[in-house]
Amino acid sequence: MDNTEITVYGTNWCLDCRRARRFLDAHQIKYIWINIDQDIQAEQFVIELNKGMRSVPTIIFPDGSNLVEPSTKTLEEKFITLTNQTS
Repeated sequence: MDNTEITVYGTNWCLDCRRARRFLDAHQIKYIWINIDQDIQAEQFVIELNKGMRSVPTIIFPDGSNLVEPSTKTLEEKFITLTNQTS
């Protein structure tokens, strides 16, 4: 799987964002981090994607799918699925 296409939209103060980033870092999964507090266009993207909500983390995957405020278990399941698709 080409992990470089994973984009994580979040904020530095968000505990769920920190948890998601810790998970990705611990599993050596490459991703692009975009802080929506510092990027107005990214903030608008997140709001549009989440039907008016500024929900973070919003994670976009190479297959075009996304997860919003995922639990660690949901992240684990997603990466198992993506890994199996590329095997």
